[in-house]
Amino acid sequence: MTKHAYIPRTTNYTLNPGDELNDLRMSDQVRPLYDHVKKFIRDTVEPMSIEFAKAGEGKQDRWSFTPKQLEVLEKAKNKAKQEGLWNFFLPDDETGQGLKNLDYAYIAAELGKSPLASETMNCSAPDTGNMEVLERVGTKEQKEKWLKPLLNGEIRSAYVMTEPNVASSDAKNISTTAKLVGDEWVINGEKYYISGLGDPRCKILIVMVKTNPDAAPSKQQSQILVPRDTPGVEVLGPMYVFGQDHAPRGHMHMRFNNVRVPKENMLLGEGRGFEISQLRLGPGRIHHCMRTIGKAEKALDLMVQRGLTREAFGKKIAHLGGNMQIIAQARCEIEAMRLMVLKAAKAMDVLGNKEARVWVSMVKAMVPERACKIIDQAIQMHGATGISHWTPLAEMYQDVRHLRFADGPDEVHWMVVGRHELSMA
Repeated sequence: MTKHAYIPRTTNYTLNPGDELNDLRMSDQVRPLYDHVKKFIRDTVEPMSIEFAKAGEGKQDRWSFTPKQLEVLEKAKNKAKQEGLWNFFLPDDETGQGLKNLDYAYIAAELGKSPLASETMNCSAPDTGNMEVLERVGTKEQKEKWLKPLLNGEIRSAYVMTEPNVASSDAKNISTTAKLVGDEWVINGEKYYISGLGDPRCKILIVMVKTNPDAAPSKQQSQILVPRDTPGVEVLGPMYVFGQDHAPRGHMHMRFNNVRVPKENMLLGEGRGFEISQLRLGPGRIHHCMRTIGKAEKALDLMVQRGLTREAFGKKIAHLGGNMQIIAQARCEIEAMRLMVLKAAKAMDVLGNKEARVWVSMVKAMVPERACKIIDQAIQMHGATGISHWTPLAEMYQDVRHLRFADGPDEVHWMVVGRHELSMA
C-alpha cells in the first residue's frame, strides 16, 4: 500500500495566538455604554413595550399606530437620544457612536432580546442598512433630504429588491427596469416581501433596478431613491409570514407603474447597484446575526425557566427524557455562534467588509439555522403554550426562520464559503 504524505492547505483560518482576528474582547471604552444599554432595556424599553402593546389594543386600522402608541414610543426614543443611546450601528463618530463592528456585536445581542429595543435606539432594519448606504454613497442633497431625518428617527425606510417572478437572490436576474427619459428615470416592475413598507412612517425606498441589460453582468443594476408617495408606487397588499401579516410594518407586495423620479435620485452612479448591494448587505447580514444571538439566549432562558417550574410524571420537565442534554447543547450552540459572530465582526474591522465577506457568509448561513433549532426546542418544552400568544417564542421562531431567506438564502452563503474553501486547494 502506497503511503502519501499529508500536505495541509494554506488557509486563513489557522489559529494564530498573535493574529489580531483572534482578539475578540470588547473595547474597554465601550464597556460603560454596553452596561448602559442593558440597563436602559431593562428599565425603559421593557416597561414601554408593555404600554405600547396595550395602547394598540382594539385599534380599527391594523396598518396604523394609535396616537398613544406613537407617544410612548417617541418618549422612549427621546430618552434614548438624550442618554446617548442612539445610532450604534454606524461606525462614523459624527453620525453614530463610532463603534467597531466587534463592539456593536455585543450591544446588538442585547437589542435582539427585546422586540422594540432596536427601534427605540434607532438601530432597526432595514433603516440601518439604508442609512449606511446613504452615509457612504449619498450626495449632499440626498443626505440632507433623507439621511438626516432617518438619523433623527423621524421617518422609516424600505429596501426594495426581491421579486416574485425571478430568483432574485442572484441580482443579475432582477427584472424591474429603470429607463432614463429626459431628466427622469421611469421605473416599471413588481417586487415582494418589502419589509417595513406597510409602516405609515415609511417615506423613502431604495430600489434595485436594471438600467442596462447589455452591460457586463455586474454592471446592469442600479439603485435609485424613490419617495414612498411618488405617483405610480402601488402597494398590492401584505405578504404573509407563516400566516402572519406583521401589521403595521408588514412585508409588502408592490408594483412600480411608470414611476418617475429625477435622474439625481440615482445612488452612486448608473450600473453600480451590485456594488452598493455588497456594501449594504455585508453589515446588514451580520447585524441580523448579532441580534439573533440575543433571541437564542432569550429562548434558552425561557426553556430553563419552564423546565424548572413545571412538573410531569413526578419530575421537573428539565429532568425528563433528554431535556437536560437539549439545554446543555443549546448553551454550547449559543457560545459557538457568539464566537463566530464576534470573529466575523472583527474580520470586518480588520480586513474590511469586502475581504470579510466569507466570514459574514459563514455566520449568516449558520446562525439562523441553529437559533431556529434552539427556539423550536424551547417551544417544545413549553408544550402547546409555546405556539400560543402567551410566550414570544412563536413570533421569535417566525422571525428567525425567515432570516434563512432574508439577505440571501442559506444556499447562497454556503456556496460563498465552499467556493472560498476550494479556492485554497
